[in-house]
Formats: sequence, C-alpha cells, structure tokens
Amino acid sequence: MTLEAIKHAIIDLPEQQRTSLVAWINEQDSKAWDRQIEEDFSPAGAGMALLEKWDTEIKAGGSISLEEFLEQRDRISRTK
Repeated sequence: MTLEAIKHAIIDLPEQQRTSLVAWINEQDSKAWDRQIEEDFSPAGAGMALLEKWDTEIKAGGSISLEEFLEQRDRISRTK
C-alpha cells in the first residue's frame, strides 16, 4: 500500500475512527521520541558528550545559573 492510498483511506474514515487513529499515531510518535532520548542520553549516547561538556564549563565557572540568566534577560528587555 502506498502512502497516497493510506492518506485517501484515512480521509474516508468516520470521524471517530480518524480521531482514534490520530491518538494512536501520536502515541507511537511519543514512544519513538522517548526511545531516542533514552538512546541519546545513555552512557555512550551523543547527548552524554554534550552534558559532559556543559558540566566541565559549569565547574570551570563558564556558565551562569538559570536565575542569573533570567535576571540578565529581564534587565536587557527593560532597557529596550
């Protein structure tokens, strides 16, 4: 079955079935997202290198706290 055939079949579904299908697709997408995040932030995942880099920057004093960042942002926006 082609994607176009699936699209046409979906259009022909009764509204309740189409709503159910959308919920199912969203659930599948959410599960895929969760799997990707778990993979990225597993010990050998791509995200771990980024977290380690940030951790090093924080320990070296190269970062500021979220509160300080928000205060700076607010000060800048008030001066505009």
